[in-house]
Amino acid sequence: MKQRGPGGDRPLSRRPGAGEGAGRRSESTPAKPRIDKASANDQSLGAVIAADKRAALKLASVSHETEARLDRYIALLREWQAKTNLVAPSTLPNLWTRHIADSLQLVDLAPTAKRWADLGSGGGFPGVVLACAMAETPGASVHLVERIAKKAAFLREAIRVTASPGVVHLAEIGDNVDRITGPVDCVTARALAPLHQLIGFAEPLMRRGAKALFPKGQDVEAELTEAAKYWNIQPQLHQSRTGDGWIVELSAAERRS
Repeated sequence: MKQRGPGGDRPLSRRPGAGEGAGRRSESTPAKPRIDKASANDQSLGAVIAADKRAALKLASVSHETEARLDRYIALLREWQAKTNLVAPSTLPNLWTRHIADSLQLVDLAPTAKRWADLGSGGGFPGVVLACAMAETPGASVHLVERIAKKAAFLREAIRVTASPGVVHLAEIGDNVDRITGPVDCVTARALAPLHQLIGFAEPLMRRGAKALFPKGQDVEAELTEAAKYWNIQPQLHQSRTGDGWIVELSAAERRS
């Protein structure tokens, strides 16, 4: 957001001659700079985000090239956020720890994965973050499936601006199998649906050899109990580095008859 410049100085009053206007001030009080409240708030938020970035990179270190791509992504997200609700406004001060680092930790759980599928990518977490992290990996690709046209448009622009290996599919989440061709090493989804539904979306990709990584909150046990009513699964849980949540890892799922 452009910052409005300071207001111009008021004209100086005429300096009085000898014996003229004895008690008068020689010049008027200079005008105070005019500050655009929106710009001031934006600058203040920028400082908070910068501090949050430093904390996030201690949780998930990246190369300088990846950091630069993530910087461009965050700048674009903040620009689009003003007109399209990409993330909850309350999370803006913690974009790096709440969203970036939270997404980056998935890479460490699947270090050999090159081809990812992110279902319901929304504002790009974790899909765009993964694409930024994978940009230096030969043969890497990230499929981002999103059903809302405005968000899909943002995702395409984010992939372009960051020069990352991503492909955006504007489609209902259940249609992802028909749109994703070739092998997929890992499938993920964040804040999309209850676990038993996520497994239903991902199962065709898992049947083709993909591993699933699903970030979940503190109620993960309840979601696992519910999922077990519909699926035979052997989940592995990983505690999140960025909060009280968990990441559910699945290598296979078989629908209960």
